[in-house]
Amino acid sequence: MQNHTWRKSTRSSNGSNCVEVRNDLTAVRDSKNPTGPTLSVDFQALVRHLRAES
Repeated sequence: MQNHTWRKSTRSSNGSNCVEVRNDLTAVRDSKNPTGPTLSVDFQALVRHLRAES
């Protein structure tokens, strides 16, 4: 089993409503529940979607 690191945006406050991104950019998770489920993502598609929504 590979050990992954997770990152939260430096723009996030100390609140608990953040998501974290896995170091290989293939998954996201809720920062409040680091041992909970993760969502597998196509990171480039996610970025395109977020840019289109802004």
